[in-house]
Amino acid sequence: MSDRPPAAPEVQADPKRFTALAVILIAAFMDLLDATIVNVAVPSIQRNLDAGYSALQWTIAAYGLALAVLLITGGRLGDIYGRKRVFLVGMAAFTVSSLACGLAGSPETLIVARLAAGAAAGLMIPQVLAIIHVGFPPQEIGKVIGLYGSITGLAAVLGPVLGGFLVQIDLFGLGWRSVFLVNVPVGVFALVAAARLVRESRSPVPLKADPVGMLLASTGVGLLTYALIEGRARHWPAWSIGAIAAAVVILGVLVAHQVARRRRGGDPLVALGLFRAPGFAAGLLVMLIFTLVISGFAVVWTLFMQSGMGWSPIHAGLTALPYSFAVAVGATVAFKSFVPRLGRRTMMIGALVMASGLALFAGGMAWEGTSFNSLEQAPALLVVGFGMGLIVAPLTNAILSGVPPRDAGSATGLINTAGQLGGAIGVALVGLVFAPALGAPYDYPGHGQTALWWAVAGTAVVFALLFGLPANWMRRQD
Repeated sequence: MSDRPPAAPEVQADPKRFTALAVILIAAFMDLLDATIVNVAVPSIQRNLDAGYSALQWTIAAYGLALAVLLITGGRLGDIYGRKRVFLVGMAAFTVSSLACGLAGSPETLIVARLAAGAAAGLMIPQVLAIIHVGFPPQEIGKVIGLYGSITGLAAVLGPVLGGFLVQIDLFGLGWRSVFLVNVPVGVFALVAAARLVRESRSPVPLKADPVGMLLASTGVGLLTYALIEGRARHWPAWSIGAIAAAVVILGVLVAHQVARRRRGGDPLVALGLFRAPGFAAGLLVMLIFTLVISGFAVVWTLFMQSGMGWSPIHAGLTALPYSFAVAVGATVAFKSFVPRLGRRTMMIGALVMASGLALFAGGMAWEGTSFNSLEQAPALLVVGFGMGLIVAPLTNAILSGVPPRDAGSATGLINTAGQLGGAIGVALVGLVFAPALGAPYDYPGHGQTALWWAVAGTAVVFALLFGLPANWMRRQD
């Protein structure tokens, strides 16, 4: 049975694990970079491909939708068929689909290629944390996941900067196509290196695929994500609310199917025993709310800088560097100094620091309005980023602390799905805050402050939910 009560993982250290880590972190970096880099290329895509507004929206949204649909399935496929094998398949497909994006001659072709890239990432990304979880001894996992958090945070910030730079310099006359084609040589390198360096792992207990569960999970998550994306863009028509309700029903059917399959002695898509691991369920909820807050802040911040103040993507991206630096410092300090002594209180401190930084940023908006320049934003961004760093890496490690190696893929698929849905919900909620300004000039400072105070409230919810996580999981692992 694949959902027996989790046992502490026994990991035999791979002597090439740190070299392999560098390779799989490239995949994580490429994924987040691809999710954000396209935003700044949209005007060029519109001109070159004569794309309409709807096509442009889907050029951006298609990647995240396909990614969300396959994360749970992708994670479990790694447990069944081998995490390295599924990672290589995903990386190869991601590289080919990136090439297709760069060569697209019509908006429709570009959207299909973006869907393919997101689906490939849905296979590839769950394997990253799963390979880390089974490939490193417990005393090293904390700092490794801290590094993972820093790299992914850096990619999210650098996406618009790199995208703006590539479009502006018009490398080899490629224009917007370079933001996709840059993935091709990097992907080929990562594919060859991973084939040589990453050690294969899979569940030690033979597992069988659950096609019905995969269909239900993909349909439910996909319908929910689609409704959140399109509902926000179309100002929440009745069908979008109905789609959200239908998605909830489908996911409820998924849960019933998983329980029934387990009782019949089959292997469920979602290893239900994971939810008996200390803090796993609470950790997924924390991940959902935490990414909701972060994504909401990112959207408000981007709107404020680029639309409210008219800054270029490069200017906005460079302004974000203190934030990215602070995330990396916070993640490093968390595992080096705080987590061994304070356990989950590290994340609680991080939530309080984050809330303080968000409030400071809201105060700056109120005081300076659209004159709130990069230098003035830096203190608040440093505080928000440091608080985020104290949460993001310890959170993933705490959720995974009781997960047995056989179910690592299933667990990381759920973690990534919670983060993806949290991001989609956060963006949708920001749309609700700004909705009253539609049809009139946006009051970016005013509506931005409202959204940020809601983010402070969300951070308070994160603080409360953290009590559900293990108090000192690192000591227990040691």
